[in-house]
Amino acid sequence: QVQLVESGGGLVQAGGSLRLSCAASGRTYSTYHMAWFRQAPGKEREFVAAISWIGETTVYSDSLKGRFTISRHNANKTAYLQMNSLKPEDTAVYYCAADRLRSSRPRTNPVSYDYWGQGTQVTVSS
Repeated sequence: QVQLVESGGGLVQAGGSLRLSCAASGRTYSTYHMAWFRQAPGKEREFVAAISWIGETTVYSDSLKGRFTISRHNANKTAYLQMNSLKPEDTAVYYCAADRLRSSRPRTNPVSYDYWGQGTQVTVSS
C-alpha cells in the first residue's frame, strides 16, 4: 500500500515556473512507476509525464515535452514535476499516481495506476 500527497501547486503568472512534489509513504514506493496527470474543469484526466521505478526511463505527453520534467528521489520517497514556461492552459488539478505493475515502460493510461494523491491546484494567470 502506498499513500501519495502532492504539494507545490499555486497561482503563477504565465511564463513562470512551479515545482510539484509527491511524497509517498509505504515500503514499496521505490518499486513502482510514478506518473503525473492533470484534470481541468470539464475535461478528462490527461497524462502529463511518467518515470520508471529506477528512474532511467521517462515518458512525456508530446504537447508538454520540453517544458515539464519529471524526476524522483527514491531515498526520499518523493517524485517531482518541474514545470517551466507555464501557460494559462496548464491550469488544472495535478495528481501523482503509482503503478504497481513494473512494465518495461511506464504507462500513460490513468486506469493503469493503482494509487492516487488528492491533487494540487495549479492556476496560471495570463
